[in-house]
Amino acid sequence: MVGLGAWSLVGAALIILLLPRSLEQCGHILLSAPTVRLGDQVTATCIITQNCSHLGTEWRIVWKLEPELHPRERQRHLPNGTLQSTITLPHVSHSRVLLSCCLHWGNSLQILDQAELQAGYPPTAPHNLSCLMNLTTNSLICQWEPGPDTHLSTSFTLKSFKSQDKCQTQKDSIPDCVPEDGQSHCAIPRKHLQLYQNMSIWVQARNALGTSISPKLCLAPMDVVKLEPPTLWALEPSPAVAPPQPGCLRLRWETWKPSLYIEQKCELRHQPRLGEAGWDLVSGLPARTPQYELCGLLPSTAYTLQMRCTRWRLPGHWSEWSPSLELTTAQRAPIVRLDTWWRQRQLDPQTVAVQLFWKPIALEEDSRQIQGYLVSWRPSDQAGAEPILCDTTELNCTFQLPSEAREMRNLRLRCCLTQGHPACPPLGRLHTTARDPHSLWVGWEPPRPQPQGYVIEWGLSPPSPNGSPMTWRMEHNGSIAGTLLQENIRPFQLYEITVTPLYQDTKGPSQHIYAYSQEMAPSHGPELHLRHIGKTWAQLEWVPEAPELGKSPLTHYTIFWTNTQDQSFSTVLNASTHSFVLHGLEPSSLYHVQLVAASQAWTANSTSLTLMTLTLEESELHILLGLFGLLVLLICLCGAAQFCCRPSRKYSLWPSVPDPARSSLGSWVPTITAEDIFQLPSLQDPGMPPITKIMVLEEEEKKPRPCESSDSSGTGSLSTLVQAYVLQGDPRVPSTQPPPQSGNSDQVLYVQVLGSPTGPGPGHYLRCDSTQPLLEGLTPSPKSYENVWFQTSPLGAPEPLVPHPEDDSIFEPLLDFPLLQGLRVSGAEGLGGF
Repeated sequence: MVGLGAWSLVGAALIILLLPRSLEQCGHILLSAPTVRLGDQVTATCIITQNCSHLGTEWRIVWKLEPELHPRERQRHLPNGTLQSTITLPHVSHSRVLLSCCLHWGNSLQILDQAELQAGYPPTAPHNLSCLMNLTTNSLICQWEPGPDTHLSTSFTLKSFKSQDKCQTQKDSIPDCVPEDGQSHCAIPRKHLQLYQNMSIWVQARNALGTSISPKLCLAPMDVVKLEPPTLWALEPSPAVAPPQPGCLRLRWETWKPSLYIEQKCELRHQPRLGEAGWDLVSGLPARTPQYELCGLLPSTAYTLQMRCTRWRLPGHWSEWSPSLELTTAQRAPIVRLDTWWRQRQLDPQTVAVQLFWKPIALEEDSRQIQGYLVSWRPSDQAGAEPILCDTTELNCTFQLPSEAREMRNLRLRCCLTQGHPACPPLGRLHTTARDPHSLWVGWEPPRPQPQGYVIEWGLSPPSPNGSPMTWRMEHNGSIAGTLLQENIRPFQLYEITVTPLYQDTKGPSQHIYAYSQEMAPSHGPELHLRHIGKTWAQLEWVPEAPELGKSPLTHYTIFWTNTQDQSFSTVLNASTHSFVLHGLEPSSLYHVQLVAASQAWTANSTSLTLMTLTLEESELHILLGLFGLLVLLICLCGAAQFCCRPSRKYSLWPSVPDPARSSLGSWVPTITAEDIFQLPSLQDPGMPPITKIMVLEEEEKKPRPCESSDSSGTGSLSTLVQAYVLQGDPRVPSTQPPPQSGNSDQVLYVQVLGSPTGPGPGHYLRCDSTQPLLEGLTPSPKSYENVWFQTSPLGAPEPLVPHPEDDSIFEPLLDFPLLQGLRVSGAEGLGGF
């Protein structure tokens, strides 16, 4: 896109029409440059000639860049009567665009002129220029890399000239070589070349934005000649020539005929046809001796061979590799090490049958293909023909041992005894461990002296009916203490394993062991029996199964039992246990019991057993009911004791009389909630009867018999809480209300005051006939300053009450009364009148 704000005509249907014949020469476009760099600025001018003057004034010029319309930027009238409109495109981002100058006339849009604008990059210098002289086409072929795309049409030209020196001066020019479109190589014919004369060669790239050239080459055509590859052939055998040795190949080649006059050197490469081995290179083969014997190869192996050649002692290019030739090397005797082992069997006193085993260990790669084996024998101290005992392709052979060999065998066995002691001791503590179902680890303790190696044999026990031979292996390290057997090991099969130590020219005693790589599960578990049963227990027993060959031995038992409520219980027992007692059963209940036998990897269920416990007898039931009754009685007694001893319940049964010596009236007053607060009438009110009785109460507690009093009236106008502390009445008026009965009253009366301390006449107080003590022990009387008697002064401030001499008969007894000494009535004004 062009980086300019696009503008489109909206609201009118525009139709782009072809110019009428009268407008063909009306206008044309002039570009600042038809080809620019990508991203550069471009200016375009549309000139409207006088031929368009008949259009009138209802028209205007519009620029169109591809599908988009753009407004005019600058428009001016020239003195010659033409109109000029100019547009500037800030940067061009497309490699090819079409710019149109249009005439907007009415509802139509007519194109006056069009111009194509191209954008791209100047060419970069070609690189990697190389040339070679091809004798087949008899031309000098040069190739190069053109560089990145310029987005413009770019032409390449191969330029050259002849020179006698090192291309510093030009002698004769050579016609330019122009490649076909899209190609980056070109060939200069032989007729324009001097094969042994230097020439300068370079490549020129050109487009609309510039020109560039590559670095120049200075060369002689024959210095860059490239020969055709030779042709390889196998050298035919000849009676006059001995056949090739094993691991050798003989071959010949023919060079390309046009290059027969050129001295060449060649290279040969080869690799085995099978496998992943790489190429091996043989250099410096002379082309004038067109045959060669290649040795050091593997016998009986197919090889692939290729050859290439170049000029010798002069510069030049290597030819391509020749077509492949496949040859096979001759065979040779394999180089192997045979591990041998044998077993012998006495057929009769004069005949011993020997079964010989062997395993070939290839010492070279080419020795793995063995066609067969020949077994022969001869005494070690004799020369001559060797009688053949076996000619086989198998890895074992059975024959009868000759008498000479039997004598040598007896001699070797006697050599194993030295001074009555065995010089070939056996190995110790042979043991096996199953690693997985297809392998067995065999371990032992190496004997002393240390042997040279071991032979390990293993096979099925008893042997299979098809008579498959024992598998064996030889370990050449006498210091090892075990080996892993992985060949011909199958699960659930019993194997007999034999380990024999090997000493110098003889063998030691063999040790045997039997093992499984994986054992089968027990076929079934033992049968479960009930031996004894009681009301809450049951004794079970079972007889363990005899060990079975190939079956995994039992490791433990698990007993499961379930009651009718689907409650399950279990216990685990070791394999040596054959009986078990179930405890904690319920009388007269049904149970389902099952025994599970388990080995290391398997489990097997035994027979199930259903049993029912015995029922309790009548005497036992009576004992249980008696014990239950005693338990209920004990619980009731404990509950009653806890109920009676709790403080909150104690005072509900008998009254709690506080100790006057250790108490005050304020501490006896119960907590008063907000709704119980009231305004105590003033004691100075003449309508207020004098206080004649003081009683201390505790709610919800029973009180002893009240004091004998003749005045308990006049309390109807106060609340219940106040009545509990202040009983009003006139002491001079005889009381007509009978004293409350002990069973109906919750009050405990300690004292009754008769008369008023402020009134005339003597006053008296009577103690209650309650049996509760008022003073405890030798409690001393309070001091005078401990009295809390107050009276109201004329200013309203409380003052202590001072006893009047005339009132000694009233106050002297009160000074010795602790209860009244600590008396304080809150909220009562004029208490001094009391």
